[in-house]
Amino acid sequence: MSEAVTRPGITTDALLASLDPLLRAWLPRQRWFAGKGRPITDFILVGVTELLPPTAELGLLHLLVRVRQPLLPEQIGGSAPSPPADCYQLLLGVRRELPTRLAPALIGHVTQGPLAGFTVYEALHDARMSTFLLEALRMQARVGKLRFERDPRKDIGDDLAPRVLAAEQSNSSLVYGDTFILKLFRRIVPGANPDLELPLMLAREGCAQVPAPAAWFLGDGVDATDEVHVLGVLQPYLKGTADGWELALRELAAGRDFSGEARALGRATADVHLALARALPSVTLGRAQVELIARGMADRLDAAAKAVPALQPYAAALHTTFEALADLGRGEADWTAQRIHGDLHLGQCLRSPAGEWSLIDFEGEPSRALSERRMPQPPVRDVAGMLRSFDYAARSHDPWAPDWAGDCRAAFCTGYAEVTGRDPRMDPVLLRAYETDKAVYEVLYEARHRPDWLPVPLAAIKRLSTNGPATEAH
Repeated sequence: MSEAVTRPGITTDALLASLDPLLRAWLPRQRWFAGKGRPITDFILVGVTELLPPTAELGLLHLLVRVRQPLLPEQIGGSAPSPPADCYQLLLGVRRELPTRLAPALIGHVTQGPLAGFTVYEALHDARMSTFLLEALRMQARVGKLRFERDPRKDIGDDLAPRVLAAEQSNSSLVYGDTFILKLFRRIVPGANPDLELPLMLAREGCAQVPAPAAWFLGDGVDATDEVHVLGVLQPYLKGTADGWELALRELAAGRDFSGEARALGRATADVHLALARALPSVTLGRAQVELIARGMADRLDAAAKAVPALQPYAAALHTTFEALADLGRGEADWTAQRIHGDLHLGQCLRSPAGEWSLIDFEGEPSRALSERRMPQPPVRDVAGMLRSFDYAARSHDPWAPDWAGDCRAAFCTGYAEVTGRDPRMDPVLLRAYETDKAVYEVLYEARHRPDWLPVPLAAIKRLSTNGPATEAH
């Protein structure tokens, strides 16, 4: 059941009716909204909490809103159940009049219902509202069904000025005084979010390559289930670090070699993998598990080819890669699976001024079910994601720089092997299968969100479908 709003006379149904027309126009324009290109048919208010004491002039509403939309073509038919409607976390400021400084945060003016006459806006851009979130974490507050927690060993100051990071994607981030960064998850699912679960475990293992969470906030039983929803995580802000993607593009544009950085990044990735293997159980993949992995890859290929016609000419050849994986699994392949990053690419890596690499954003691919993201996977899946990222960087350069990509890919694998004792290239069938699966995912993503980028993964699809070496960028 939804939690009642504390403003006198306002029910959840009335509040939703009041906000419905504004959210229909505003949500599809947000970068983190996953349902672009499909009409919104309905809203369901899952949870409502008033975070500030209600006044006549100012309010802060925390909403969990489920958005119903038509299914995508690849989701129609088949025996699999239809995916549930996406649930989004919203923080809405409520004012009689919006100051000029908050004009870019405007969602709309309410003309009907209990909030008629008020202006609603994205509260993260309001320093008073975002400061409240940090204070709630610092004080370990509990407001309705929202629970704010922290690591008592971490000192969280009360005078850290907030600012919103402009580079938002699937989530939103607030930086507090160059000391902490608060990630607010936008698409919310019940259960343990890997982006809190894994960094906490890695901190206990003493893994220096992953920032340890300082605080987090949760929703207890905010929907019909009794499961906890992870809503946000506060971590140290790594001031002065360089984003791996931006760093790679700068070095490439300057004509500088990046293989040394790639090798160091391979070593850092291996260190994280070894720490995860210590913290959580690993499993040996038997025949049934390998066949299941190969079948999942084949099913994703079929769904993507159905949605993106440009992929169809390569589908038959790509299927042979997944068939080879299944065949090898029936033999004497000796592979293990463990918890991994799950969505590793250059943009998920930060390099310090001293040259040390950190890995961030352990949420995994948001399009996959949480249960799948938390399953043990072969570590080579992360390796394949990084190899694809080097190829992306090289393809973004004009002219294309295949030798640069090839050097980086090889150096990353070398660095990884220096720590683990096993080079990912020693399992070429497994590596090719995961790189192909990643490229298929990229084709679907780019077709939906960035059509101009579609030629980048399609070039990899062409290479992988002609049996070109998986560890080179031809």
